[in-house]
Amino acid sequence: MSKWPRVRRVLVVLGVVTSVLVVAVGATALWLWHDVEVSTAGGTVFRDEMAVPPLAASRVDRDGTRVFDLRMRQGTTEFRPGRPTPTWGFNGAHLGPTLRAARGEKVRVEVSNTLPEASSVHWHGMRLPAEMDGGPHQTVRAGGRWSPHWTVEQPAATLWYHPHLHGSTEKHVQRGLAGMFLLDDEESGRLPLPKRYGVDDLPVIVQDVRFDGDRFDHAHRRFQGVGFLGNRVMVNGTLDPYREVADERVRLRLLNASTARTYDFGFPDDRAFDQIATDGGLLERPVEQRRIRLSPGERAEIVVRMVPGERTVLRSFPLRDGYAGALERRFGGGHDSFDILQLRAARTLRPSPALPDRLTAPELPDTADSVKERHFDLALTGINDKPMDMDRIDEVVTRGTTETWTVRNDNGMPHNFHVHDVQFRVLDVDGRTPPPALRGRKDTVLIPSGSRMRLVLRFDGTADEDTPYMFHCHLLSHEDRGMMGQFVVVEPGGTARAPEAGDHGGH
Repeated sequence: MSKWPRVRRVLVVLGVVTSVLVVAVGATALWLWHDVEVSTAGGTVFRDEMAVPPLAASRVDRDGTRVFDLRMRQGTTEFRPGRPTPTWGFNGAHLGPTLRAARGEKVRVEVSNTLPEASSVHWHGMRLPAEMDGGPHQTVRAGGRWSPHWTVEQPAATLWYHPHLHGSTEKHVQRGLAGMFLLDDEESGRLPLPKRYGVDDLPVIVQDVRFDGDRFDHAHRRFQGVGFLGNRVMVNGTLDPYREVADERVRLRLLNASTARTYDFGFPDDRAFDQIATDGGLLERPVEQRRIRLSPGERAEIVVRMVPGERTVLRSFPLRDGYAGALERRFGGGHDSFDILQLRAARTLRPSPALPDRLTAPELPDTADSVKERHFDLALTGINDKPMDMDRIDEVVTRGTTETWTVRNDNGMPHNFHVHDVQFRVLDVDGRTPPPALRGRKDTVLIPSGSRMRLVLRFDGTADEDTPYMFHCHLLSHEDRGMMGQFVVVEPGGTARAPEAGDHGGH
C-alpha cells in the first residue's frame, strides 16, 4: 500500500483536531469575554433602608483634647436575612463609626486590637506626624493598644480610616475595617450647605462584595489584574439600599472604599448635580456634573436636587475612555454597571437654600514655589521598578518646600496614586489643564493606562528623619504586592535614617 493515502489520512485527522481546538479555544475566549461582565443596573429591588454609621462618641480631656475610642473586633453581620457572615469592624461587627472633629482641635484616638492578628489604622487624607499616621510602621499587634494624637490643621473635608498593614491591607478592608472621619471648620459651617448628618448630609461608603455561601468570597477572578472585583455593591454595609429623604437638596459624601473597583457615578435620567468637594475639602465653587469617577480611596461630595415624591437611583455606569486598554477594561470592571442607592423623596420636601456661587478658596500649593521635580513610574513590579521594602527610604523631602511629582502609568492597566500627609494640586493631565473634578485638594488620583499627571505638593508638616510616610497605588492588592514607596520629611539640611531591620513600630 502506498504511503501517500496514510499521509493524507494523518493530515486530515490533524486538520480536524486543529479545527476543533481552534473552535474550542475561540468558544472559551468568547465565553470568558461575555461571562466577566456584571450589571445590576435597572434590575435591583431596593429592599433595605441604608444604614447610617453612628457618630462616634467622644470625650474632652482637661487639656481640651477630644478623645475617641476605637476597638477592632470580630463579629457576624446579616447582610441577607438569616445568613450571618463573619466580619470585622470597629466598635461593632462591620465597618466603624464616623469620627468628627474641628479644625484646631487636639485629637487622640485610643485604638485597641481584639482581632486574632495584627492590624493598623491609617487616617487617610489627614495631615499629621508620621509616627501617628497608622501606616505599616505603626502596627497594632493582636491584644495591643495604640494612642495616636495630633492637632487638626486642615480645612473641612471628608476623610476616612482603614488598615494599612503591609501585605494584608486588602483582606482587612474587605472584612469590614473602614470608617469615615469628617472635619469641620468655621468657614464651611457658615455656608448654606446641607449639614445635618444622616438627614440631608449622608455618608455613602461604597464597596463591592461577592458571597460564597454565607461567607465573603475574596478570590480574584481570571485575568483580573486590577484585583478583587465583586458582583454586588453595598453602601454603608447595606445591600440593595434605599434612603428616604425629606429635603430639596441632599448632600452625598461619596467614598470609594472598594479595594480595586473604579466607579463612574451618575443618575439614569442623566440629571445634573453639583460637586462641592474633592478628597481634601471644598472646591472654589460648585461644579455642575453628570458623571463623577472615583477610584479606590477617592472621595467627592455632591449635592442632588430632589423633586417631591420622586425616586431616583445613584448608579455606576460603564467606564468611558481613559481607563485602560480594551482587554484590561473588559476584565478590569470597565464594562460593569451597578445600581448603588435609591433615593426616595417625601411627598412634601423641606425647602433648602440655593448653593452659594462661591464656596471657599482651596488651600493649594503654588506651582511657582516648586523647588524640585521627581518622577514615578507605576507598574505591578513596583514604583520606579522597586518593590516596597520596609527598610528602605525611597525619597527625602525638606520640610517647608514645594515639589512637582510626575506620575506615569504605561503598565497597560489602571493604577492610582495616593500620598500620605499632604493634599496636592493636580497641575496637568497629559499636558492639559485638569478637569474641574480634579482642581481641588486631592490625596488620591486615578492614573489611567497610558496617562501622565503632574502633581504639586507642599510639605509643611512635622519633620521626622526616622519615620516614613507612604506613597502607593491604592488598588489594594497592588499595594500589598509592593506598589508602594517611602519618603521622610526632614528639616533643611537634614538626612534620613532608614528604619532598622525588623523595627517597624508595632504596639
